[in-house]
Amino acid sequence: MEFNIQPFLENDTVMLHPLLEGDFEALYQVAADPKIWEQHPNKDRWKKDVFQNFFKGAIQSNGAFKIIDKATGEVAGSTRIYDYNEQEKSVLIGYTFYATRYWGKGINSLVKKMMLDYLFQFVSKVYFHIGASNIRSQTAIGRLGAQKVAEQEVAYFGELPKLNFVYAITSEEWNNRNNSRHK
Repeated sequence: MEFNIQPFLENDTVMLHPLLEGDFEALYQVAADPKIWEQHPNKDRWKKDVFQNFFKGAIQSNGAFKIIDKATGEVAGSTRIYDYNEQEKSVLIGYTFYATRYWGKGINSLVKKMMLDYLFQFVSKVYFHIGASNIRSQTAIGRLGAQKVAEQEVAYFGELPKLNFVYAITSEEWNNRNNSRHK
């Protein structure tokens, strides 16, 4: 199997489809809620012109997804795989957001588990950029076993750099964690 940073992925609950230009309106319907962005580095991303820039960067990344709720067919949010480093055998996951109606329902864990299970077939380490003030996402990624390894100024597409925490998990840590759950 060949590594693809934008595969179709699916489990019993959600599907990840590569993000397309034509997905803008459906994704913006989710992103237009200011509450989603309260803890994100760019708190104005709910505004259409600001989100258009974010969406343009997502399309150009060739690694962005729309997350679809299989029960309803609705767009639940978006996430991205990016910055594949072939030498280090690492990649990043980030730019994730969900409609507030999906918060606290376990969707993020299911999506990240599906992504990590796929990615660890090809890489040995996955990093996550999480805004320094995004406590909700820091808590969620910690529950998956990722550890904070650095702080980094990240320049989002067309935006000023913002402080992010860098979390990481290795394939060995992920496999050990999953194997201990299945015993």
